[in-house]
Amino acid sequence: MYESTRGNLSGQSASQAIALGMVPSGGLFVPATFPTLDWQELRGLAYREVAKRVMMPYLTDFSESTLDEIISIYSEKTFDGPNPAPLVSVGNFGVLELWHGPTSAFKDMALQVLPDLLKVSLKQIDLDAEVLILVATSGDTGKAALEGFKNREGMHIVVFYPDGGVSHVQERQMTTTEGANTHVMAVKGNFDQCQAAVKKMFASESLKARLWEKRLVFSSANSINWGRLLPQIVYYFWAYLQAVEQGKVNPGAAVNVVVPTGNFGNLLAAYYAKRMGLPIAKIVCASNKNNVLANFFATGEYQSQRDFFQTISPSMDILVSSNFERFLYEMSGRNADSIKEWYNPKNQGSFKVDPLTLQNCQDVVYAGWADEEETLATIARSFKMYRYVFDPHTAVGVKVYEDYYAESRDQRFTIIASTASPFKFAPSVLIGLEGIPEKPRDEWQALEDLSRLTGWPIPSGLQSLDKKKARRVELYSAAGIEEALLKLFA
Repeated sequence: MYESTRGNLSGQSASQAIALGMVPSGGLFVPATFPTLDWQELRGLAYREVAKRVMMPYLTDFSESTLDEIISIYSEKTFDGPNPAPLVSVGNFGVLELWHGPTSAFKDMALQVLPDLLKVSLKQIDLDAEVLILVATSGDTGKAALEGFKNREGMHIVVFYPDGGVSHVQERQMTTTEGANTHVMAVKGNFDQCQAAVKKMFASESLKARLWEKRLVFSSANSINWGRLLPQIVYYFWAYLQAVEQGKVNPGAAVNVVVPTGNFGNLLAAYYAKRMGLPIAKIVCASNKNNVLANFFATGEYQSQRDFFQTISPSMDILVSSNFERFLYEMSGRNADSIKEWYNPKNQGSFKVDPLTLQNCQDVVYAGWADEEETLATIARSFKMYRYVFDPHTAVGVKVYEDYYAESRDQRFTIIASTASPFKFAPSVLIGLEGIPEKPRDEWQALEDLSRLTGWPIPSGLQSLDKKKARRVELYSAAGIEEALLKLFA
């Protein structure tokens, strides 16, 4: 069963938690207890079977045959080859490549599954309505969600992205998505403003009432939805199994995990895997110049009212990390009163936790950050040393891991979550490899240039993307998207 981080709702089934997306009166759903799972029982299984063993204890109102059907996506041709998340040796660490899905980003690992989890959940609670998915994206979630939900009967999806705050490839991926039930809107401002506007709509009783007249109800595809977060736990078990089979770690020995993060969902999934019994020692939280998380782990103060930087790792350009609330709920001993106080709107997104909670956080997580120059230098150095190409997000993770190792001399085998294909950010990667060009580089030519330079093939989902017909996208202020939504479903 599931409960709210703010103590205002409990006793909810998995179907109820997934269908609602987030707690209507504020807060996020978390499992009331964490099941334990012996990783050794998973040895020799295919990815879909590992997914079943990890997810089933959390979905007690789903039948086994239903879950079998949902996770069959991992054995189909949706991903590049039979292993959807290979662990690749690079130097003395392992890179978990999470970008072999249709949109070349780690979000595919969960968002190819979420639509069916949601479909079953709606059926389980016997809801006589169609579902309206609202998604705020800093780049990758938008396309992955659109791809997962397109042409799904009884479901509509609207994606909001910050105008100028995503790469041209990310934007083009979204605007060329097919499906009569898919919609894309650009929002003036940064991702945090975009996300805040969407959360405000979720909380608006008057908007929900007006949409209900049209038999529409809200849900979410962001990682605030438990159905999106749950499948992400799976690939940390998969990474450990591969590390053992490859002889990188002795069976049962703990590993470290490095996660480049903005909204904290991918890192939280690693923590949940640890809570289930997976041998994880330290989790390394890697931020870019928007280093609100690194500052928190150093001081215990979360300060989102600060300068916002637009960087070459746009999916991490976030100051309000939604899933951090779930992490603090666990670190505070599940103290819902503390969560309510810290996340009280009067604090305007800034608060300071007590010393014990901070110590608990620091015991689990090491946090650091890398600036633009360090990120580009890491891309260049890694290609020179290993002939391996990192995207600007994973490169942040590599640099922060190097800092952690220099500080701790921790010899444990380390797994770095690689969140996107370098081709999604080809111009930035090429600056790292070749320096700043004399004139601005065409983004589509950059794909070809990067392929020639590295010998890596362009992912199929990005090939000829510039030649696909793009839909016209309207630009709205954050305050105007509610009215735009109502017009869309008038």
